Amino acid sequence: MSGTLYGVGLGPGAPDLVTLRAARLIGAATVVAYPTLAGGDSFAREIVKDLIDPSTHEIVMDVPMTIERAPAQAAYDIGAASIASFLNEGHDVVCLCEGDPFFYGSFMYLFARLKDQFQVEIVPGVTSVTACAATAGMPLVARNERLTVLPGPLPQDELRVRIEGAESVAIMKVGRHLAKLRDVIEDLGLIEQAVYVERATLTSEKVLPLSQAPDKAPYFSMILLTKGTDPWL
Repeated sequence: MSGTLYGVGLGPGAPDLVTLRAARLIGAATVVAYPTLAGGDSFAREIVKDLIDPSTHEIVMDVPMTIERAPAQAAYDIGAASIASFLNEGHDVVCLCEGDPFFYGSFMYLFARLKDQFQVEIVPGVTSVTACAATAGMPLVARNERLTVLPGPLPQDELRVRIEGAESVAIMKVGRHLAKLRDVIEDLGLIEQAVYVERATLTSEKVLPLSQAPDKAPYFSMILLTKGTDPWL
């Protein structure tokens, strides 16, 4: 019989936000897989490094960070083939994913390639949106309010329309798009209602009014925005 593939969410970065189920699976794993960026260290592995047994076989997927989709897709093709070889031999494989596997998670690309061939189980993780809201002390929605989640790379005109029509907004993948996002929010007259969060739950985290955010932002940063005063009351 073939093994089971586990897509395991690790949360936003703090090791003690890893769920008990995820920790149990990782600690018992004989094979783990995880992505790295452009030959660097793996943030996913760093979160749970103390849980991985030294005897565990590690599948490292080097995923380039480029605008072009083809290089990353090729990396996931190679990773999926390596994972499949272990599954076919009867080994379970635990794939590590920052945040939640099905919320902008890298695991989705492996899931698409392997779900029709093998049994796959998903272990949800704490999302960066909820982690940033908790870190900022900023309730996002209550009762019948709506939360809009937007990726930072969207075109400026589309961001403006979507933010203008939203009640609460979480903007992810801020990074090099910070200046554009700040301009849009400021132009809408909402700059005082927006908060910038960087590396939530880590020792290096920053929580600032968007108007005071640094000129450069890392990939792991987010903007939260709610309209009105104390919308949770």
